[in-house]
Amino acid sequence: MAVTLSLVVLFGLVMFFLLRSKTLGYGSAFIAVMFGFFLASTGASGPINQFTHAVIDALGKL
Repeated sequence: MAVTLSLVVLFGLVMFFLLRSKTLGYGSAFIAVMFGFFLASTGASGPINQFTHAVIDALGKL
């Protein structure tokens, strides 16, 4: 849970700064958020979470 919340904050900050620097438009940001929202409700969410945890565990062992 803590890792997921941290990643949500990290990706939220990245999206905020991209919007602020006009690199990402509001329409594109909306599409990105909706894609993430709907992707989380599919069967792909389990493997994505497992991959994320594996990467975080591997980085923690460095």
